Amino acid sequence: MKSLTLLTFIAIALLSCQQGTEKTKETTALESIESPAGSNASLPYLVKGGDNLLYMSWVEKRDSGWIDLKYSALKDDNWQQPEVIASGNDWFVNWADYPMMAVDNQGNMIAHFLAKSSSGTYSYDVNVVYKPAGGEWSEPVIPHKDGTPTEHGFVTLLPNNDGTFLLAWLDGRNTGGGEHDSGGHGGGGAMTIRTATLDMTGNLKQEVELDSRVCDCCQTGGTITSNGPVIVYRDRSDEEMRDMSFVRWVDNSWTEPKAVNDDGWKIAGCPVNGPRIASNDNTTATAWFTAAEGIAKVKVAFMDDSGESFNEPITVDDSVSVGRVDIVMVDGQNAIVSWLDLEGETPLIKFRKVSKDGSLGDPLVVAETKASRGSGFPQMEMIDGALYFAWTNVDGEFSTILIKKVKSN
Repeated sequence: MKSLTLLTFIAIALLSCQQGTEKTKETTALESIESPAGSNASLPYLVKGGDNLLYMSWVEKRDSGWIDLKYSALKDDNWQQPEVIASGNDWFVNWADYPMMAVDNQGNMIAHFLAKSSSGTYSYDVNVVYKPAGGEWSEPVIPHKDGTPTEHGFVTLLPNNDGTFLLAWLDGRNTGGGEHDSGGHGGGGAMTIRTATLDMTGNLKQEVELDSRVCDCCQTGGTITSNGPVIVYRDRSDEEMRDMSFVRWVDNSWTEPKAVNDDGWKIAGCPVNGPRIASNDNTTATAWFTAAEGIAKVKVAFMDDSGESFNEPITVDDSVSVGRVDIVMVDGQNAIVSWLDLEGETPLIKFRKVSKDGSLGDPLVVAETKASRGSGFPQMEMIDGALYFAWTNVDGEFSTILIKKVKSN
């Protein structure tokens, strides 16, 4: 997306002269894990399956110009033989809009990638493939039926409890194929967010629009709580306020969008920095980046048991944050949030514990990385009390995937 080039480093630009307010501590509990990915691999995505195994998907570029989407599962501390999910030579591969996968408690799998829909640079479709338990990967299914040569992406995949999967994505059908956001996106209508449900025979149902005007290039997030699904995303008002909103599935319909918090970040362009969300039963926590009033912050807010609103946010970092957040729930009272930060000119992947009562653990460093687009969005997941991190390591024109584990106490 063109607007990625405008504000990729918005946090750095706004806060290059700020000093951190806390000293980051080192942790000796980290251990490196050999990656199952091959050479020229990037865009890792970590997810906990319904079988309580850790899964990682990623892309590998071949010399021929073809691209493979692969995955592996971590069993007994060993990655299984990688499997190809899909391959193509007409894909749209983007540092911020990466492929994902999900696995339910029945062994059904789903994944997605983006493929070009016309010769236009920024026209591409969401392509979803699925694998029933014990079966093979399907041919791609396109969940949006508008048929317009516009942008579709930034997908969320969630397993329901009935063998189906919930999909959510940013949908540019109303943009008219024009450039629809400032900083290179100048005409046409607004980006929307839509959702649908897919079963293991490829049938789609319940495709609806969730919000008619949203930010163009930020990731969406979602979780399944005991109260039902929750989707979170960066909204966009007529006045260019770009704060977080969420919708819930209640009484067989989606609620109207509601603000997570009124940060008041007015910005005439997409910051390319979406939210993440996680839940434990009916306790939910979401993490996001904002630079309202010129101060870059990573925030976390917990949702009350009713599921109707989020509590006041907790500031996790207000030093020189670049954002690119992730979050997992430890239990019903505590979460762990990760983000990309700068100490001097050194980009660091950090994480810390945040509690519902507002208390914070020490910020800890996972690894030094790069703030370039190629380094992507670091991933985090928790399995049986152990934290796993994966990120793209860029070395010149080549990239590899690095993985670290934080041992449980």
